Amino acid sequence: YSRPLMWRAHDRLANFRPPDLSMYTYIVERQLKPEARKDIIDVLKELEVKPTSMIDISDGLSSEVMHLCKQSKVGVDVYENKIPLDPQVISTCEEFNIDSTTIALNGGEDYELLMTISQEDFPKIKGNPNLTVIGYMTEADRGMHLVTRGDTKVPIIAKGWKNFNEKETE
Repeated sequence: YSRPLMWRAHDRLANFRPPDLSMYTYIVERQLKPEARKDIIDVLKELEVKPTSMIDISDGLSSEVMHLCKQSKVGVDVYENKIPLDPQVISTCEEFNIDSTTIALNGGEDYELLMTISQEDFPKIKGNPNLTVIGYMTEADRGMHLVTRGDTKVPIIAKGWKNFNEKETE
């Protein structure tokens, strides 16, 4: 019984043509060959800035923001219009009718760095092309929010990767 199934699978594979992904090069490369941001160490050293907390974004921006907040016992306002998105990500999301903010908040494995700095160091990083300020930390009782382009505060919910020992968090 398995032989006919094997032949059918073989016939299908013989006719299989992989999709042309050439117009998605940036996205495919970022997903398949992520690079650790070792350059940021030198940037911060040159600016004389020492982060107060830092984590790589391997489980999605929302998950990592929540980790920082919980460990530091603070809240956060992340501004949707400040989240950096490559134009190819935006156009691909539009092509597939996917919200690019959802992808930014819940995607991962790109190993960008998320960090906090003291308010006194803000003038040192302001305008630096290697760093993007996406929000600010608040008191814990103010919660963790995404401030939308329409200036509405929405609670941040982690929908990125969760290992088997982690419970669903909001």
